[in-house]
Amino acid sequence: MAVWAVVAFGFAAPVAAQTSAFSRALAEAASQDQALAGFYRDAGYASLWTSAKDSPRRAALMRALSSAAAQGLPEARYNASGLLRAAKAASTQGDLGRLEVAFSQAFLSYATDLNSGALTPKKIDAGILREIIRPKPADLLQGLAAAERPYSYMRSLAPRAPQYARLVKEKLRLETEGQIETKLSSAKLELGDTGSAVIALRNRLIQLNYIDRSASAAYDSQIRRAVQQFQLDQRIEPDGIAGSSTIAALNKTAEQRLAAITVALERMRWMADTDLGARHIWVNQPSFVADIVDNGRVSFETRVVIGKASKDTESPEFSDVMEYMVINPSWGVPRSIIVKEYLPLLQQNPNAVGHLQVIDGQGRVVSRGAVNFASYSASSFPYGLRQPPSDGNALGKVKFMFPNPYNIYLHDTPAKSLFANEVRAYSHGCIRLGDPFDFAYTLLAKQSSDPKAEFATHLATKQETTLPLRAPVPVHLVYYTAWPTASGSIGYRPDIYGRDAALFEALVQAGVVVGGVQG
Repeated sequence: MAVWAVVAFGFAAPVAAQTSAFSRALAEAASQDQALAGFYRDAGYASLWTSAKDSPRRAALMRALSSAAAQGLPEARYNASGLLRAAKAASTQGDLGRLEVAFSQAFLSYATDLNSGALTPKKIDAGILREIIRPKPADLLQGLAAAERPYSYMRSLAPRAPQYARLVKEKLRLETEGQIETKLSSAKLELGDTGSAVIALRNRLIQLNYIDRSASAAYDSQIRRAVQQFQLDQRIEPDGIAGSSTIAALNKTAEQRLAAITVALERMRWMADTDLGARHIWVNQPSFVADIVDNGRVSFETRVVIGKASKDTESPEFSDVMEYMVINPSWGVPRSIIVKEYLPLLQQNPNAVGHLQVIDGQGRVVSRGAVNFASYSASSFPYGLRQPPSDGNALGKVKFMFPNPYNIYLHDTPAKSLFANEVRAYSHGCIRLGDPFDFAYTLLAKQSSDPKAEFATHLATKQETTLPLRAPVPVHLVYYTAWPTASGSIGYRPDIYGRDAALFEALVQAGVVVGGVQG
């Protein structure tokens, strides 16, 4: 006689007591997974899923799996339909033991993906150096076993930052409302213009919720304000003129927006343990902006220059903790720049790049006349190069340090003109700040009654000075091409390094379905 009975949720529940056959089958099925085998052994082979009392957990899991695609997860990976078929077909205690393990495996796969992502980013792009913290299987299973409300427990495994929920909501909206059918003309539009192109622009702004419905066929002040808000959200110069960059942003298709949101959701899962409400520094590379965030709100913002879009110079993604700033810094030239850019110049002319000192392994200055640069190769060159503090120092007047093995930091720069450009990817990987002094004042305000005066005192010495932060600040170098804005919309950014394209392809290969179609 079958030991399953159909319940309200459409799948079966066991009605017979557990037997040694159940335990043996469970132990055998779990034996290939050390964590799973250990959990059930410690629990005395008690069920989580396959007894009558486990019905709420089964229902919660099926409900959770049914919403996996809505969060950009590979729903097919968890094989909910296969679980249901196996549940309905179970006729022996051995079947139940094997089914018990199948349910736990599906739960662990889903819970891990939801909590820390479906991909391993380093395998996809070498510039993603983020350390992914995966939950321990035993902790997940024990948490579920102790939860009075299983579905609430499963939902709690997702990132808790409000931005995650907003991205999920926008994904649903885009999938529900459909596609942008026609592209706007590329011709520039501004205040006072009229005609069909203005009407198309107005309708696009209505579709994107930047303006209320209107019958106006003129580029009036209402449309200008809406364009400015859209530009602010997209990090475009808010001049109120619909120029080429603005039109290109407005012409992003629903598919493009959905791809960006799907990747952003995955990136947020990699950072699920990050408290975005606590004070932190947020450098979103595609936005070319660095924010200091306090209590979930941006307290200071500055433009940045990021690494050039090439293999060796792209800025990486990772998180660390800022510990101190250096005022009047010297610049120790990275080895890669020395051997690729400066050594060839020095071999041609020993007096080249005269603003740099040649230093030995102990940091002592070496006379250029004592070095035969032509006798060394890139691999054998034993010296370093350093630029002492000066008005023309490559690091400017201050650098902000979060010691890391990648030699990446935030710093000032004498090349101020680059901050006027809309796309700002020019560095060798470090992050250049447009307003470094104000950035420093904002950080020091937490520990100084007069941060400007304190900073100025050290600056005036023209000597290299290290100023510790009494409360170190987390730094997140991130790469979000879709991110919620303060105005309530979603801002979209260019995929300057092509990382999102690679991640989206990997998600589709993993089984993620976007817009109802699987790649």
